Amino acid sequence: MMSETNQKTFDAFVQKEGSFVFIEIPFSPREVWGKMPRYAVAGSINGISVRGTLGALEKNYFLRLGAAWLKNSGIELGENVSVCLSLESPQEDNITSDIAKALSKNYDVKKFFDRLTVAKRKNFIRWIESAKHEETRIRRINEMIRLLEEAKREE
Repeated sequence: MMSETNQKTFDAFVQKEGSFVFIEIPFSPREVWGKMPRYAVAGSINGISVRGTLGALEKNYFLRLGAAWLKNSGIELGENVSVCLSLESPQEDNITSDIAKALSKNYDVKKFFDRLTVAKRKNFIRWIESAKHEETRIRRINEMIRLLEEAKREE
């Protein structure tokens, strides 16, 4: 979920340079979101969910698009796309209600999850959100809870 205040919407062309496919960011993330070492973003391109870390070349920023994402999106090189991005935060507002509900059933697991690094939490969330079918999503949520319970016991 995105906060309205840090959300940026713009049009961009899907470009390629060498083996990199990307969209240019037409604003300064530093001016919009403040000075940070990295800008992890989440949002959509033509309504399709996208996440990533902005790259920088001198003062220009870009969002690299992975080959798998591009293939699954149906978006083509050179296409003019509508982009909506916001700074991704490690806060709970990025967790969907079904994941939050599963975590809330076990206080120790939730507490353990909250203590994981942002990267590890995001990896679990991305893995679950990449499921194409509801059954797979449910199975992955249950698997995440099982893995967190095991890791908690090994602590």
